[in-house]
Amino acid sequence: MLAALLTMSAGVAGGAAGAVERDVLRAGGLTQVEISAFEGDASVRPLTDSALRDAAGVAGVRRVVADYSAVLYAEEEGTYDLGSHTLTPGDDLPVVKGEVPTELGADEVVLPAEAQGTDFGALVGRSVRFGYTKATGSASGTTAVLKLRVVALYDPSWQADGPGVAYLSEETAALLAAARAGQEPSVFREREGAQSAVVVVRHQREVADVTEALQDDGFAASPVSDRVRNLPGLFGVADLAMRVGVLVLALGAVGLGVVRAADSARARVGQFAVLRILGSGRPELRRILLGEAVLSGGVAGVVGAVVGAGLSVALVGPLSELLGLPIRHADALPGVVWVGAALLLPGLGLAVGTLLGSREVLRRDPYLLARAHS
Repeated sequence: MLAALLTMSAGVAGGAAGAVERDVLRAGGLTQVEISAFEGDASVRPLTDSALRDAAGVAGVRRVVADYSAVLYAEEEGTYDLGSHTLTPGDDLPVVKGEVPTELGADEVVLPAEAQGTDFGALVGRSVRFGYTKATGSASGTTAVLKLRVVALYDPSWQADGPGVAYLSEETAALLAAARAGQEPSVFREREGAQSAVVVVRHQREVADVTEALQDDGFAASPVSDRVRNLPGLFGVADLAMRVGVLVLALGAVGLGVVRAADSARARVGQFAVLRILGSGRPELRRILLGEAVLSGGVAGVVGAVVGAGLSVALVGPLSELLGLPIRHADALPGVVWVGAALLLPGLGLAVGTLLGSREVLRRDPYLLARAHS
């Protein structure tokens, strides 16, 4: 059980770390800083256009892309309504059809391959009419229509911004957000501002200085690499479980070895006495006991490693959905070091326990023991 816990935890944490490394950090996360706006928090600077221009003016910053959220819904066919966000440099979408340009045009959109029962596969390369809400009062609005060309589709299991999200250019995303607020885009961007933004830094070595400068200017800023490497929830729990699993396995194996060896020695004390009278020495008997311990520990380690690896691979689907990043089956297999630990620690613990547990029994006089058990 402990060996299975270790290998499963190692596989889960390794798979999550691999997904983060592949889809976030290698996609530019090492040179990105995220700044956020928190509604109602006067201590955090709102991400208005003027504030974003100040952020862009910080030494070392190459580009700032703001994220605005709204909703697109079906105008011609279907009954879907999709949340919309800006496609930022931090979004490395797992594209399944089409191609995402370096920078989306104002009339382009990237959709999930499927959402709310609608298959968007046939729409790639086509211009599609989408509806959106244009507020006319505090509780009233009209429907407006926007024509966008679908340039690509991504795997819907990728849900970093939630399920069924349409990704747009910054200009178009701001237009939709402003319409929902009943304002002109320029007014909305200056008064309300974005909910977050990605700051692209020229070089990785400048990230710390840029982050500090942004924080000094009142922005809630944090490096993307720090944020994803310290993910809360599942990823952090898996990493903690992996570390705790090693300690539990080692202590449990040693403790089990001591108990097992003591019980075995008590049950076979008469046999040991006869063997010693017939000429078997303590070293030889210890070798027999150690052989049994290593064999038992080896079997436990092999079974535990296989079961743990199987559980880790079986959890790939649910973990991918919870993490919002696709985890590969190969990444969910525990590494060689962890498999080796699962194989060796039970046997090692049993061997140590056997040595400790057999010391008292093998010290006793064999003739007195044989007479007592005759």
